[in-house]
Amino acid sequence: MTARTARPAEPVYDFRSVTEADLPMLAAWLAEPHVAEWWDDAIEVSLAGIREAMESIDTEPLIVELDGRPIAYIQSYDPHMEDDHPYQDQPFGTLGMDVTIGIPDLVGKGHGTAIVRQFCDLLFEEGAPRVVIDPNPANKRAIRAYEKAGFSAFDTRTTIFGPALMMARDAGEDD
Repeated sequence: MTARTARPAEPVYDFRSVTEADLPMLAAWLAEPHVAEWWDDAIEVSLAGIREAMESIDTEPLIVELDGRPIAYIQSYDPHMEDDHPYQDQPFGTLGMDVTIGIPDLVGKGHGTAIVRQFCDLLFEEGAPRVVIDPNPANKRAIRAYEKAGFSAFDTRTTIFGPALMMARDAGEDD
């Protein structure tokens, strides 16, 4: 999938399915300090989760590319398709999202906001009424990026991954 809408100052990102060939690159990204700080699981456990997502019908794991260069991992998921998912209280059709910029030199340069904004626009074009994202409340950099992409905080929860600041962006809302 290719993002069709970008702000004039933003690059256009391509989103493609994760393949087995991407796993060594993902392992290297997971080992980067700026990623490892927020991914609590061991690299092997995280990669197993990505492999599982690759075979799942409720999660879509993708590589984000900029000018043909892989720069980030992003996934969307349907919380209503997983038994007892803690976000099933969200409106039907809501999709969850997780994102990680893998290249350290690209962190703090606006890519996170632009990637999230463009990916949300694609999900809305496909019919999602709402997108939620759940950063750790201590991850101020991610929270700022999501706010700039049009997300608003609406709750704080504890998940199996720890504390989560629940943020949402609804279709039709301007960011």
